[in-house]
Amino acid sequence: MKFILRTIAIFVAVAVAAWLVPGIDILGAGAAWASLLVVALVIALLNMTIKPILQIIGLPITIISLGVFYLVINTILLYIAAGISSALFDAGIEIASFGSGFVAAIVISIVSTIMNAILGAND
Repeated sequence: MKFILRTIAIFVAVAVAAWLVPGIDILGAGAAWASLLVVALVIALLNMTIKPILQIIGLPITIISLGVFYLVINTILLYIAAGISSALFDAGIEIASFGSGFVAAIVISIVSTIMNAILGAND
């Protein structure tokens, strides 16, 4: 159940990021919400599998940078999710530059944290 709630939170967060951040475009021939749902599912799966490994590997750099490197890890995961979703499903998001991806990762982190708190996915 928590996975579904977190996926809904990420779906809303990616939609807000695609709406707010210039350089984040929605791909896909079908409906935009379907493309965003694919990206949300891929991000949720990456957050469960690869993100903890990257956080442990990047822990020394994260400590030295006072946590800023954590945002770089989120940006890298966003690029991976965009690549996987567009390669496998022909749907997803296109990130124009690293700056756009970095800002989108910040927006997604903030909005998904708020949505997880509202939906109760952190309990």
